[in-house]
Amino acid sequence: MACWQELGCDEEMHARCPHAQRSADHMCVLECFYAACDRPQHAATSDPALIFDTTVDRSQTHKQTCLVCEFFLTHAPRLG
Repeated sequence: MACWQELGCDEEMHARCPHAQRSADHMCVLECFYAACDRPQHAATSDPALIFDTTVDRSQTHKQTCLVCEFFLTHAPRLG
């Protein structure tokens, strides 16, 4: 399983998460302690070419923090 597909919380915690209750296609918010990424490959990017790359399948991640992660934006599945 790719790191962007893993939740930081267990199933019991996820079941009572107020963010998960909102919709079936929610994303773990940046403010969530359990959504923080401490992996060595995680690096926030400000590169517009990566952030606005229209080929990245952003629906593959469960965490908002991945949306600005250079590793995710470079290695994520592509659309089309």
